[in-house]
Amino acid sequence: MRAVVVTEFGGPEVLQWLEVPDPVAGPGEVVVRVTASAVNRADLLQRQGFYPPPVGAPEYPGLECSGTVESVGDGVEAWSVGDPCTALLAGGGYAELVAVPAGQLMPVPDGIGLLEAAALPEVACTVWSNVVMDAGLAAGDVLLVHGGAGGIGTFAIQAGVALGARVAVTAGSPEKLARCRELGAEILVDYAEQDFVDAVRRATDRHGADVVLDNMGAAYLPRNVDVLAVGGRLQVIGLQGGAKGELDLGRLMSQRAQVRGTTLRARPTAEKAAICARVAADVWPMVADGRIRTVIDRVVPMSDAAEAHRVMAASEHVGKVLLAV
Repeated sequence: MRAVVVTEFGGPEVLQWLEVPDPVAGPGEVVVRVTASAVNRADLLQRQGFYPPPVGAPEYPGLECSGTVESVGDGVEAWSVGDPCTALLAGGGYAELVAVPAGQLMPVPDGIGLLEAAALPEVACTVWSNVVMDAGLAAGDVLLVHGGAGGIGTFAIQAGVALGARVAVTAGSPEKLARCRELGAEILVDYAEQDFVDAVRRATDRHGADVVLDNMGAAYLPRNVDVLAVGGRLQVIGLQGGAKGELDLGRLMSQRAQVRGTTLRARPTAEKAAICARVAADVWPMVADGRIRTVIDRVVPMSDAAEAHRVMAASEHVGKVLLAV
């Protein structure tokens, strides 16, 4: 098969489309013939040498894919050769074939095609596990999503609206905020021009945010705590603004609030399987009936993954950047 290989750590030019050995389905695994994958910011970090794959995971980038089942390993009964599927991966999605634990396969939601489905696994599993399974977002809550125009952000907006929450977002331009409004965001904050704490508190009669989904980490930590409502929950899923920050424990305690940091890629297989099962049961029906739509900025040939990485690094996109085999 062919795969995108990180030939050395560096810029996008180190990504090369090369012949590599085919994967083999081990016990409890399925090999998927990939139709498409998608670019996530973690892939850029892996290319730069900052985010190695977990032990035992494929060395090629790619945290999600769509495709069809090519072969099944011993003990796999729920999937058969030829079945269409989506998959949450620990790596290896930038390839023609990838081996994945069977529990991390999900069906393709009704009403969308295989190519389009590649936009869903990572964002759906990240958002649902954090916002719903961990933070317990409920109807009437205020959800603040940082980076509202990205892949996770555009999905989180729609999920929040579908659950009956009021959604606030930050983004870096009026054009991106307009796209967020189209998806259902109500409170729009241009982070280059506005303070998100003031904007959210004004728009919510000083209530604040019940749940914050944060991709920035240290740079936003103090203000994220300031924006939390009483009993609020801050879910930190990224470190684009650094890994070490100062936390005002007194403020956190007075608000009876929670701060939780999570990752998805390195979780045990059983945990990821449980998340995938919840997503297939709870989220895919929302995709099928149109409450949640895929937001795809562009589709790039997988052999030109370097260009897709340049787009992601420049933050030129709204939604997902797909890689088609």
